[in-house]
Amino acid sequence: MTGFFLQLFGDMFYLGLPILEKVLRPIIVYIFLIVGLRLAGKRELAQINTFDFVVLLMLSNTVQNAIIGDDNTVTGGIIGAISLLVANYLVVRFMFRHTKLTQLLDGAPVTLIKHGKLQRRQLDHELITRNELMAAAYRQGFRSLENIEECVLETGGSLAFIPKDPNPARTHHDDIVRRLDLISAQLQALKSPSAPQE
Repeated sequence: MTGFFLQLFGDMFYLGLPILEKVLRPIIVYIFLIVGLRLAGKRELAQINTFDFVVLLMLSNTVQNAIIGDDNTVTGGIIGAISLLVANYLVVRFMFRHTKLTQLLDGAPVTLIKHGKLQRRQLDHELITRNELMAAAYRQGFRSLENIEECVLETGGSLAFIPKDPNPARTHHDDIVRRLDLISAQLQALKSPSAPQE
């Protein structure tokens, strides 16, 4: 029985690969994925359609063996995970202090709709079809692209939509604030002492 537990714990925790290799593998894959996703464009990050989503899911499975190698131990997995977390922490911290480098790597936001008009060149460049853009707008509560004044594909892959007409709730709020200001001014006028009469 003791031999069984020794074998079990040995299989779970004994590293079959050198620790340096366990540290370097995830870091190399991490750098490759950052560069690869940057070259693939913001569309991949936006997950515009099912194909993009499937690619991102399969990427994680594809690079799994490159990260862990032949080692399936808990210790190896923990070392790999810690290496990824530390690498990400250091990269994010470095990029936070070097904004120009961040802008260079992230690129610039791309305007897909401007003044209510589709920007065909930008859509073609980002490989986004009108139907995909319409589906994304619909998910954010727009009934059609005609209701959108501006749409920007952000550097992180998110789509920001600005409506043509102000939001009815916002218009109602502004109307209430304007009326309250008017009432407040009238109350102040009533409270102020009238000028002495001669």
